[in-house]
Amino acid sequence: MGIEAALPAEGFVTTQLRHVINWARRSSLWPMPFATACCGIELMATACSRYDLARFGAEVMRFSPRQADLMIVAGRIAVKMLPVLQRTYEQMPEPKWVISMGACASTGGVFDTYAVVQGCDQFIPVDVYVPGCPPRPEQLIEGVMAIQRHIDREGLPPPGGKRVPLGLVIEPTHIPRPQPVTLGR
Repeated sequence: MGIEAALPAEGFVTTQLRHVINWARRSSLWPMPFATACCGIELMATACSRYDLARFGAEVMRFSPRQADLMIVAGRIAVKMLPVLQRTYEQMPEPKWVISMGACASTGGVFDTYAVVQGCDQFIPVDVYVPGCPPRPEQLIEGVMAIQRHIDREGLPPPGGKRVPLGLVIEPTHIPRPQPVTLGR
């Protein structure tokens, strides 16, 4: 791919083991979707060829929590689904990351009722909030990239210690414009 031409025949490359481990970890995030509503459609669109989440090493959606290290909570969480969400989060291996995708997952959205959880961050630690109703795939990709940047900077958490959630909020990248409407006949 070109690196062979840059190195002499008996050359070698030196680096720190920490950098290699962080590169491997950030380039192989395995997301577990917890999609319960319309944000799940945007989550699926993120993996299609137009947006191509595979460019960032996160294309393999794992539906087993023991094989995933990034949970994407997309959509509203009913009170009856909350124990399932918590159990799924607890079964994920450390270090693990959580993205709260959409207004419903972050704040309950328009569902201000007794049956909908008003933000999943009350019950599991959230690292990145992706706002919108529903958010665009570019915003979700930016959220994944924010976690990758953090992994590059910070590295592994201390042994035996719990990681503090990041609490990052992704700014919207899309400005909606009114559609042209013809007035009159």
